[in-house]
Amino acid sequence: MPQITIVGLGPGGAQYLTREAWQVLTGADEIWLRTLHHPGIEELPERIPLFTFDACYEEEATFEQVYMRIVTEVLELGRREQGVIYAVPGHPLVGESAVLQILRDARAAGISTQVVAGISFIEQVLTALEVDALNGLQIMDALAVMALQHPPLNPDFPALIGQIYSQAVASELKMTLMNQYPDEHEVVLVDGAGTTAQQLRRLPLYELDRLPVGLLSALYVPPLPVYNCSFEVLQATIARLRAPEGCPWDRQQTHKSLRDNLLEETYEVLEAIDRGDEAALQEELGDLLLQVVLHAQIATEYGEFRMADIIAGINAKLRYRHPHVWGEVEVEDAAEVCLNWETLKRQEREEQGQTERSLLDGVPKSLPALTQAYDYGNRAKHVGFKPDIKTLQVRMCELLAGLEDARSEVQAIQLGELLFALVDWARWLKVDPESALREANLRFAQNFQGIETAAP
Repeated sequence: MPQITIVGLGPGGAQYLTREAWQVLTGADEIWLRTLHHPGIEELPERIPLFTFDACYEEEATFEQVYMRIVTEVLELGRREQGVIYAVPGHPLVGESAVLQILRDARAAGISTQVVAGISFIEQVLTALEVDALNGLQIMDALAVMALQHPPLNPDFPALIGQIYSQAVASELKMTLMNQYPDEHEVVLVDGAGTTAQQLRRLPLYELDRLPVGLLSALYVPPLPVYNCSFEVLQATIARLRAPEGCPWDRQQTHKSLRDNLLEETYEVLEAIDRGDEAALQEELGDLLLQVVLHAQIATEYGEFRMADIIAGINAKLRYRHPHVWGEVEVEDAAEVCLNWETLKRQEREEQGQTERSLLDGVPKSLPALTQAYDYGNRAKHVGFKPDIKTLQVRMCELLAGLEDARSEVQAIQLGELLFALVDWARWLKVDPESALREANLRFAQNFQGIETAAP
């Protein structure tokens, strides 16, 4: 019966082959190797014909094309009466992208498969580093990490990153990791783990791409020296505060009782931004994040939703509303991005049965008045409701002149119209009126305090 047998060659010489793998290999009529570049190959019996897929790496443009070609050819070989023995370095299910696809496609085609386990590079790296894998070790492929702008790693736990096979990969990987770890964070570059050429080099992260790397290179990233840096630990802290043995005040809070706290923390973040105080901004963002995590924990306890639902929802929304980044839509500038954003928001509401009676629906009624007016104007301008600057100036002059003679009940209306016109003027100047007024308030407070200090 045709069969595909996938054998792990281990990380080094024949001493790392399992007894089962050695029996399968030495009893074979022929062996197909992903690559001939493996220290254990030369120890196989000379009578066995060896075939390799090394040529694929030279003939195909991308790794994806290489892997798909290997999958196709191994399946064809597996359909033969004698089947095929396909051998890969390490363990067949560690860092071997083609193997999983072979197993899936073989199952769909009705071809029998067998996986003969082997020792992976992971065991040898753990031995070299004297590290316990069950102590929260995160294992990633360098290609998967370098393809991201931010590493999907918890900095409170160690990480092992394999397949750093070139200087270019090391460079891209370094840049991604430096979005999570300090430039000087000490890492360990492990080369040839389990071979006679094994070498461990400790270095600061920023030097990663300054050292030679190869097919047997892996990177060990220790946790950050200061624990409690991860989002998950913050969630655990909040859950503890809400637990029966936690804090009585935190346990009493509800979504509604925290409303004022959320608003206050938001304004404190804005104040730190207005002052240009980076240290205060870091602290205030933490306080604001606390509110988000606290609301998520309350919702979790009542079975409403979980933090994972919040993150999945906003992530899906961002990707959907940025088709020019995650799709094929092309935009010329930021204004077109905003227009697409509003269009997609309307489509979302229609799909959810939330038909809008007005273009202004969706602007929160609880926004500060200046911000609300600014948002109303931004939405209205998309349908051509955008007075020119001269019309605004004439309108403001009329409102100013009418304020002196108007009755008191009319003055409030005219003053409101004047403020709304000023917001429209701010839009023409591309100035956020809320921020502009905050900065003016700050300058007034500083000047007034200076006068107070100078007063006898």
